[in-house]
Order: sequence, then structure tokens, then C-alpha cells
Amino acid sequence: MEQREIILTPFPFSNLEKDKVRPSIIISNDNYNKKFEDIIVVPLTSNLKIRDYSILLTNKDLEKGKIITESKIKADKIFSINKKLVRLIIGKISKEKFYEIKEMIFGLL
Repeated sequence: MEQREIILTPFPFSNLEKDKVRPSIIISNDNYNKKFEDIIVVPLTSNLKIRDYSILLTNKDLEKGKIITESKIKADKIFSINKKLVRLIIGKISKEKFYEIKEMIFGLL
């Protein structure tokens, strides 16, 4: 698993009682990803309404692969998940789009 890859994973709802399979982007670096069983990700949503701490993602932002629909990256919903729960690798975002995610996360701190 590599930083910037878009993956399909179960994502827990806020109440942690249920989850939903949805795309996420790996934000942890490759050294971390090789060393540990977990990866750190941010989820995507197809809900495009204006929302703080979200970034639009289109197929133009991908280095490889394809997303079904334009999505928003939820930069404020960072979570870790075990690599064994990854169901599929969809693609990989560009370095420029990843930089936008990093800047937004840094702005949260």
C-alpha cells in the first residue's frame, strides 16, 4: 500500500455502530505503511455540497485509475485502518492534490 492511493475500505459512522464501504486516500507515508499493519487515511464522499475542510477530487486529479463520480476529500476525518480491511485499490492521486490535502490538514492543527 502506497501513500496517495485511493482504496475501498469499510468506514465507520460517527456512532461507531455501523460502517459503510467507501473510498479513502492513504495519507501515511510509505515507510509507515511498510512498518505497521495499519494505514492512515482520509475518506471520500460523493456529496459535493459546500463543506469546510473538504477538497474536490475529479479524474483530472488522478495519476492512475478512475473514480466513478466527482468526490470531496474529507480532510478533517482522518482515521487508521488495518491493511487487511482494504478491499480494492482504485487508483492514485497526483502529488499536487496530495499537497492540497496536507496543507488543509496542517491548517487544522
